[in-house]
Amino acid sequence: MVSRIQHFGELVRFSHTLFALPFALLASAWAWIVPPSLEGTSVSFRWLDLLGILLCMVAARSFAMAMNRLVDERFDAANPRTAIRHLPAKLMSRNEVLGFGLAAGLVFVAATALFLPNPLPLILSLPVLAVLLGYSYGKRFTWLVHFWLGIALMLAPICAWIAIRGTQVMGHPADLLPAVGLGILVLLWVSGFDIIYACQDFQFDRQAGLHSVPARFGIRGALGIAKSLHFAMFLTAIGLTFAFPQLSLGWIFRVAVIAVGVLLWLEHSVVSETRMDRMQLAFFQLNVTISLVLLVAGSLDAYLR
Repeated sequence: MVSRIQHFGELVRFSHTLFALPFALLASAWAWIVPPSLEGTSVSFRWLDLLGILLCMVAARSFAMAMNRLVDERFDAANPRTAIRHLPAKLMSRNEVLGFGLAAGLVFVAATALFLPNPLPLILSLPVLAVLLGYSYGKRFTWLVHFWLGIALMLAPICAWIAIRGTQVMGHPADLLPAVGLGILVLLWVSGFDIIYACQDFQFDRQAGLHSVPARFGIRGALGIAKSLHFAMFLTAIGLTFAFPQLSLGWIFRVAVIAVGVLLWLEHSVVSETRMDRMQLAFFQLNVTISLVLLVAGSLDAYLR
């Protein structure tokens, strides 16, 4: 029983939830304590809202990863790097993975009911799942697939904000702008590091007829694009402190942004056209640190304003 649970956790890379979850929590912190428009007022904290955010994030990502493993099973089996994954290695059956993915999707939809009487999360739940599912097919027809993933994770802070401030968003659409700004930061960041990660499969993608930025532009070109995206993310993070004075982001957040800039530089310094052996450091450890640093600093600045 323990080994089966472990297999499910490994299947969906549960630890990778730490990429998007901190940004959903940061958007939630801002939504609870900041009046983001002249018409808006602060929203009271509810434990049900926090529980809903956590359940939705875990369930949505579990759904997305399980369906991705199903959709990509044939390619995973043919790629030496991914042939050890659970489906190609026969550690799990397709029915198990499909059942797990559908269950996660149902949990996601059910969890949106925790935000009632705000109806928007429940209304938007199926479109969100459609976006997450669609990503798995993206590399079959466009090298822009990395930006699709960025958009999928961009939904985390935006949806968290809507879940908590739904009534104000409906009455004053400009209320959503701080979450959109944070979402753009996530889009640039995720698209950039996914391009770096895809460099590992540069040759396989070309041979299999799959689309990616590395397959289209080569590893050197892909790393240059990723670097540009991360520089734009850095500028966006700085811009948040000026574009939304109602967030009261001060020196704590700005110091954190400088630290993130250093981490991004380190991420690009450990990976090169001829050096992919430190991908785990570049992809997981540094990026999780980036998201947690911004969560802590952004929350502290907002609460101490």
